[in-house]
Amino acid sequence: MQQGDGTEAQVTWEDQQNINRFGRLNNRLHELQDEIKLAKEANENLDDAGNELILSDEDVVRFQIGEVFAHMPRDDVETRLEQMKEDAAKKLERLEEEKESILAQMAELKKILYGKFKDAINLEED
Repeated sequence: MQQGDGTEAQVTWEDQQNINRFGRLNNRLHELQDEIKLAKEANENLDDAGNELILSDEDVVRFQIGEVFAHMPRDDVETRLEQMKEDAAKKLERLEEEKESILAQMAELKKILYGKFKDAINLEED
């Protein structure tokens, strides 16, 4: 591998493993970003549903289970909706934590790889 100053840096097996690991982490980061976006949308939808339920004056409301709507008592729907909100918030928090962990690992790998290869390697996204 050619560096900017004309010297050649040897890519060892360990270097290649670090490069591969960085690539896998980068792919997972992109997947997580998509999952986080979907989780945020789901949270917003659940909040909207909760708000609509508050505005509703019906004792029996339609609740979607899979692809089917079922008529359920309002109290049961409120309970289910609150549980769904909690589950969605926990999932979003878990995804955010995983994202932060991946970013930290990627930063460490960047430090190692840029330390050895300087400007002969590009780990930044354009």
